[in-house]
Amino acid sequence: MPGREQRHLPPGGRAVYAISVAAELAGVGVQTLRLYEQHGLINPVRSDGGTRRYSGDDLARLARITALAGQGVNLAGIARILDLEDANAALRESNDALTAERARGPHRGIPHP
Repeated sequence: MPGREQRHLPPGGRAVYAISVAAELAGVGVQTLRLYEQHGLINPVRSDGGTRRYSGDDLARLARITALAGQGVNLAGIARILDLEDANAALRESNDALTAERARGPHRGIPHP
């Protein structure tokens, strides 16, 4: 956000934020985070003691969720959109891997058109 202090965040997959910190960084309430978790929109890792820990990737997903909610999309719609976006990202990654493999040349036993 313009005018906000730039924070240096740890790597995206590293779950380091407690629920109160994640809520503050995401600009939502703690209860809202719990609601999102109940609806399967977000799935923070749990410490050995059961404490929720959020990662930078979780915060990015929360930003997407809040953007969709701000556009008036209900939680069921948000869940469906996120599922489709995740599936699309997985397909894109698979396609990129296949394209890179094909660019390396023909492989034994696999016909090349």
